[in-house]
This record gives sequence, C-alpha cells and structure tokens, in this order.
Amino acid sequence: MRLAERKMPAAEQAYRQIRAAIISGEFEEGARLIEERLSKELGLSRTPIRDAIRRLSLEGFIDQQEGYSTRVATFPADEMEQTFHIRQFLESYAAERAARLATPEDIAAIRALSDEIKRLTPPKNAEDYLLISTANEAFHRKIVEVSRSPRLTAHMTMAFDIGMVDRTYRRYSEEELLRSAKHHVEIADAIAAHAPEWARTAMQTHVRAAEVAAARSVDAVANNPS
Repeated sequence: MRLAERKMPAAEQAYRQIRAAIISGEFEEGARLIEERLSKELGLSRTPIRDAIRRLSLEGFIDQQEGYSTRVATFPADEMEQTFHIRQFLESYAAERAARLATPEDIAAIRALSDEIKRLTPPKNAEDYLLISTANEAFHRKIVEVSRSPRLTAHMTMAFDIGMVDRTYRRYSEEELLRSAKHHVEIADAIAAHAPEWARTAMQTHVRAAEVAAARSVDAVANNPS
C-alpha cells in the first residue's frame, strides 16, 4: 500500500487508501483489518484509521463484528441477489423521474459522468478502475438526486451497497465493462430526451446486466480461489 498523501485530511487519506486496497483485492474478502498495522503502513495515527473504518463499514466495505473483529465484508449470494433486485426497482423509478425533471444542468452533469466512464473503458490499470468506480457511483447518485424525491433518496441510501458494487465491478470482463459503459450512455440519452419509459427500461437492463456480471465474477472467484 502506498504511503498516504499529505495534501488532504488524515481520515480522508486513510479512507481512500483502505478502500482502494479492498477494491483492488489487496485486502481479500474476510481478511482481518488491524488498526495498529494499518496505522504503521499508512503512517497515520489510529484515530483517522478508526474514522475511515467506520465510514467504510457504513458503505458496506467492512464488517465490524463482535469481539472488536474488523474484517473485509463478504457477500453471500442471496444477499447480493436481494441488493440488485431492490436496486432494479428503485433505480429504474429514479431514472424515470429524472427523465421528467432533469434540467439542462442536470443533463450536462449526467452526460459528463457517462462520457468519463466511456473514456476510461476498458480500464488500462488499477487507477482507471478506481476512476471508473468513482464515476459510476457518482452517475447513479446523480440520477437519484435529479429524481427530486427525498423518500427515494432515503431508500437508495440504504439499498445502494457501494462496497458490493465497486468490488464486483473490478472483476468484470472487458466485454461486460464495455456493455456497462454503453448502458450509461443510453441512460444519459434517455434522460436528455426526457423519455421516462426509455430511461426506466434502460436502467432496468443496466442493473440486471450488472447483477448477472457480478454473480458470474463471484462464481469465478469461488471456483478458482488461487
């Protein structure tokens, strides 16, 4: 793991580097995370490490269990299936509302994110994967924001497991990544066209394809643990 950069708050440094190590697979599912060891590796005190772990736990990257055991989260197949099914219902509705309510500024922001994902796909290195993951997360959150529904936003906050999405995304094949990038562009096109039905259907297809790709990647890891 790289030494922490000194240009941002220590807790943010810790968060970004631990998150990157989890997404890249440097910290494997179920691996125990020890504050003292992370503190030494990052060159930071234990307080920002603790803050980062708390934040990553809320986002689904880390499980904090009884007996002060802190481990990288694992994703049972049934839990993953439920998460994607809930996302499919909520995000398709968000896309439908966004297509009705998006302003020119909203559309420009959504297009900028879909263009960024397309530009970086297929990723050439670990940094590209992180940039795509960040843009992907921002894209989906922006659509929920543009739906202008506090109730929907509250439900999505609970349903959108960032850790699950980011880590499975890292295992997509090149074909799956290219297809995902095209879906983002189509969703942006539908919202720009103020076509609610198109936006809803495009988002349903996108989330369903993501579920299939995620399940395949998890099965591949389980069958080839080395």
